[in-house]
Amino acid sequence: MKVLLIDVYNFNKGGAETVCFNTGKLLEKHGHQVMYFTLKWPENNPSPYSKYFPESKETRKGPLKQVKNMVNYFYHFEAAKKMEQLIEDERPDIAHVHLMWGQITPSIFPVLRKHHIPILLTVHDYRIVCPAYLFRDGYGNICEACKGKNFYKCLTHTCCKGSKLFSAVMAAEMYFRNRFFNPAKFIDGFMYVSNFSRDKHEQYMPALKTKPNITLYNFSCDIAKSPKTLSENKYYLFYGRLSDEKGVTTLLRAFKDIPQCKLKIVGTGPKEQELKDFVQSSGMKNVEFLGFKRGQELMDLVKNAHFVIVCSECYENNPMSIIESYSYGTPIIGSRIGGIPEIVIEGKTGYQFVCGDSDDLQQKVKFADSLSAEDYSCLSAGTLKFAHDNLSLESYYPRLIAFYNQFLKK
Repeated sequence: MKVLLIDVYNFNKGGAETVCFNTGKLLEKHGHQVMYFTLKWPENNPSPYSKYFPESKETRKGPLKQVKNMVNYFYHFEAAKKMEQLIEDERPDIAHVHLMWGQITPSIFPVLRKHHIPILLTVHDYRIVCPAYLFRDGYGNICEACKGKNFYKCLTHTCCKGSKLFSAVMAAEMYFRNRFFNPAKFIDGFMYVSNFSRDKHEQYMPALKTKPNITLYNFSCDIAKSPKTLSENKYYLFYGRLSDEKGVTTLLRAFKDIPQCKLKIVGTGPKEQELKDFVQSSGMKNVEFLGFKRGQELMDLVKNAHFVIVCSECYENNPMSIIESYSYGTPIIGSRIGGIPEIVIEGKTGYQFVCGDSDDLQQKVKFADSLSAEDYSCLSAGTLKFAHDNLSLESYYPRLIAFYNQFLKK
């Protein structure tokens, strides 16, 4: 089978790219030919398909760059042209999209449809039904005011980066897309990464209920063989973007009055300095900011952590931080929101706390800190069992390929 994987970036920018590239490796391992279609970026990895990559907002040149960037947010003319060239040369059997909205754009849909290539989408965020993709307004509150159709409320609630202009553009793109490239009409099948995400999409775009779909949790490429033992040098770990929706302020408030519990924070973002100032002004000696980490250095931090804390205050789908933690047998303390409760099983793989409630989070940390060696190993074993049952290559591939085959038969 020839599979075309589509993403905005040809480098590991975030969780969607990790899933995209891991999927490609998995398919190749089983004998399928995989090709990629992304935009050009300075950070891109080398690719035999790079000649088909259209310009991105960063690589585009010329006096009309800003005008073209605005137009291409709605419809990327070059992407449609390059997609046509790739299809004529490579003849893929199926197109599997990961990220595209506002970058590659649905300009590629009619081209794929013209050549009778099924279009499947892994739904990593809520961009189909929420202009700002997070279901959060400009004030940091959970917001479902648009209800899948009243997108002007993205502007009135200033949902995008606190900017009226950005919010207006994102709302306009949604109206344009639904009028000319409605996902329910052009996309043949949907792969959700949580049941919560599926339900939320079908709530605000009921036409999706009629489309073939499957819930496939993100997978881990390697899972530890045996559970962890209790370490004497315990620390708790947060890793991710330091931004409002990740709930790191709540996390710091929880650790403020438990100086015996050590917290390591990995990542950068717009809240970084504010968070560091909070730690300094509060006299917290138990918090360490480690900056941006990747590769083996990051994985060692995850592997050796007592617990990883996922304190998001938005509708997370299926966080890779949880998937990666489970693959090492590291339990999770996770906020009760979005898709997190589906994979953080209370008392089996970790503990849940009330989203945004620093007192409840503090109590869960104290409880986790008091676990006996036996109880901790049992919890670690629970994460590995969940990973083998739900997140392994062995469980993921048969379901993925069976879903693909539905559309190839058609």
